[in-house]
Amino acid sequence: MKLCVCSHNSHKIKEINQIIGPHYLLQSLSEIGCHEDIPETADTFLGNALLKVRHVWQNYQLSGFADDSGLCVDVLNGAPGVYSARYAGDARQDSDNLKRVLDEIQPFQEIKARFVCVIALILDGQEHSFEGITEGCLLKTPRGDGGFGYDPIFVPNGFTQTFAEMPITQKNAISHRGKALEQLKNFLDTLTF
Repeated sequence: MKLCVCSHNSHKIKEINQIIGPHYLLQSLSEIGCHEDIPETADTFLGNALLKVRHVWQNYQLSGFADDSGLCVDVLNGAPGVYSARYAGDARQDSDNLKRVLDEIQPFQEIKARFVCVIALILDGQEHSFEGITEGCLLKTPRGDGGFGYDPIFVPNGFTQTFAEMPITQKNAISHRGKALEQLKNFLDTLTF
């Protein structure tokens, strides 16, 4: 089955390929000839995911899926949330976003947070959605050099390592994106196998 992954983010696409497996031919936005930056103007993760996948369906007539994900920090009233990728500005620099969150959480002691991922799938014109959440807490000092984004400060509940310190297979098994992708994969598998 051929599906478009509605993303230009190479880190994200690599993670998705590792989870979805070899039974699907996944193409990035660039590979289908979509080089524009699809605006994420919705105020929910589902809304942003739908904007991306609907753009591909309407303009390229390809089945595919898009995710929107982010970090939601309790002491920041759920921020950065849907603005996680551009929290420090439209340049979308991971290091700048991480620095802003670190600056804002400094006054707090216990910093509960969660990563949320919502996937929107359009398959032959039909829309479906899947959600994954990983609860945890934030550190005030980054640790690890794996992963991307806020991974160096996020410790999932029940673990002592940050996402950035974990082997990728362990992270994928418990991450918000891993959980949502597993639901997507199970859904697709019921249709094709």
